[in-house]
Amino acid sequence: MENKIEFKVYGKYALFTDPLTKVGGEKCSYQVPTYQALKGIAESIYWKPTIIWVIDKVRIMKAIKTQSKSAKPINYNGGNSLSIYTYLADVEYQVQAHFVWNLNRKDMAKDRNENKHFFIAKRMVERGGRRDIFLGARECQGYVEPCRFGEDKGFYDGYGELEFGLMFHGFDYPDESGNNELYSRFWRPNMANGVINFIHPVDCDIKKFVKTMTPARIVSNGLNEDEILHDYFEVEAIK
Repeated sequence: MENKIEFKVYGKYALFTDPLTKVGGEKCSYQVPTYQALKGIAESIYWKPTIIWVIDKVRIMKAIKTQSKSAKPINYNGGNSLSIYTYLADVEYQVQAHFVWNLNRKDMAKDRNENKHFFIAKRMVERGGRRDIFLGARECQGYVEPCRFGEDKGFYDGYGELEFGLMFHGFDYPDESGNNELYSRFWRPNMANGVINFIHPVDCDIKKFVKTMTPARIVSNGLNEDEILHDYFEVEAIK
């Protein structure tokens, strides 16, 4: 059975930043969405600890435009500071992604039912996602609709190739990598006629150690994380 979904995501603004500018101060968006941002959108559409979303490719549908806005972020020491955020404006992307099993979660082996997860994910795409969709930042609301990748006319059709230099790709989280360490990945994307084909996370040869981290586990009312999530998603699946 299939394990692939295709969807369109769009919004008024987007802010795709690298980890260095996440901590505060001036923020300026990348020109195109990062792998990690699109993976987060796929997880907002549908996610369980059993699966890991892999982003295959993204198609840039509209011209890349930026817009600067004043912001007053909260300082860590209290108070506010005046900053300028540079957002992408009027964005629309087509995304193709598929899921694979999280083999580090052996406790979820009984939940590896490809048909079930595919059909739930497909329904969630049709409903616009299970959780709120954000385009890189919480203030950038996004909207999801089903689509067929490659349909409709895109601004960069026939445009040729564009290079974007070294960019943030994503994070290697302990619950997916099996190591109690957090790493950030980087790569050099190439856009051909509006389409960016992402390399697999394991193929990123530029990585930086961030910190030691252990996978979180939720415990509530005597139930562990997996029992809580199992009950929640089984109920949601039949709605």
